[in-house]
Amino acid sequence: MGCVQSFRDLCDREKNTNVRISLPAVCFVWQIAMIILFGVFIRYNEESSPFWIEHRKANNISSDIENDFYFRYPSFQDVHVMIFVGFGFLMTFLKRYSFGGVGFNFLIAAFGLQWALLMQGWFHSLDYSDGKIKIGVENLINADFCVAGCLIAYGAVLGKVSPVQLMVLTLFGITLFAVEEYIILNLIHARDAGGSMVIHTFGGYYGLSISWMLYRPNLSQSNRLQGSVYHSDVFAMIGTLFLWMFWPSFNSAITDHGDGQHRAAINTYLALASTVLTTVAISSLFQKHGKLDMVHIQNSTLAGGVAVGTAAEFMLMPYGSLIVGFCCGIISTLGYIYITPFMEKHLKIQDTCGIHNLHAMPGVIGGVVGAITAAAASEAVYGHEGLINTFDFEDAFKNMTPTRQGGHQAAGLCVAICFGVGGGIIVGCILRLPIWGDPADDNCFDDEPYWEQDHVSL
Repeated sequence: MGCVQSFRDLCDREKNTNVRISLPAVCFVWQIAMIILFGVFIRYNEESSPFWIEHRKANNISSDIENDFYFRYPSFQDVHVMIFVGFGFLMTFLKRYSFGGVGFNFLIAAFGLQWALLMQGWFHSLDYSDGKIKIGVENLINADFCVAGCLIAYGAVLGKVSPVQLMVLTLFGITLFAVEEYIILNLIHARDAGGSMVIHTFGGYYGLSISWMLYRPNLSQSNRLQGSVYHSDVFAMIGTLFLWMFWPSFNSAITDHGDGQHRAAINTYLALASTVLTTVAISSLFQKHGKLDMVHIQNSTLAGGVAVGTAAEFMLMPYGSLIVGFCCGIISTLGYIYITPFMEKHLKIQDTCGIHNLHAMPGVIGGVVGAITAAAASEAVYGHEGLINTFDFEDAFKNMTPTRQGGHQAAGLCVAICFGVGGGIIVGCILRLPIWGDPADDNCFDDEPYWEQDHVSL
């Protein structure tokens, strides 16, 4: 703690430096670098190249409808809407930071998905015969998932950082995400279809750790801008509804064709519905005069979708999905009422969007639910072939048992937390350097420093 405070003080003393890295320079240099790297490494896979015809004949595929594009693209569309519209509009609740909320979300998502295709490609899609990364529609979905972890982290520092800092956060976040994803899914062999661990737990603790490192003791100078107004909350509710509607696609997008994908959509659908009713009940119960708090309705109603992600394709059973949603509605709503103020006052974590309650805690719950559900799996419930297919008990893991799989699931959760916290602290140190041009304490939560507003009537 003392070292961290000393580093903070050193950076604060150097705030008056004239050296600043500009946004146009970062964007131009980065895009040129991406063009070069894509030229060297990225190619179409067999399902997106003209060699698809030969691939069809060699594998006795009877129709073009068997191309993975037709299975995955509807889910990709839904996930893409969640990333750019859902997350973007969810962050427009601040009364003077709507441009930044949706605009910077747009920027870092487009910036990050290119790097994600490369990072994830090197780990998962590299063709060793020619050294090229072969991409198709599933790679696009996974790139969006990768970006989602950074957008979650963005929620913790919303309004308090510069766009250049956000790009640095995204650069390191996607790099860390690709590594922890490979460790959890490939080396540990945990299953995490909806990303409760890989996406939400990692992204949540990554953002919270960065927010802790970037703590602003004088943030109260921007209190006048930290709240919402009627129309900004309505816009944020648009983001909530898009996320809520498309979350079944998010959790089922990369599951196996057939029963796994079908089951993941059903489980997510039911968990989300249960969370809405529970959130409304708890919000009304704990607010004065039984009224509802829009913050809870915008955020806690989504927690069930986060928590059911790991076990989405498992035999959680419909009533189990309702239980998960019920528990998350309670925990997430109470988190906004009690835990967020506690964290700011005592832990020095200023969590603008409350990602601890929407992503971090529900992500951990999802990891625990996944571990328990995996450990309790049996042939009587799944069938012999179903058990092998659901948990991928093949090749090096053909002798895996459900009990051991439960332990591997728990290990995956620990890795996600460690990468989130440790990576966030390191990246937070980097972001404290005075070269990024972050806003002053009295100028946070305001679009004016970064957006042209001469034509805007406020």
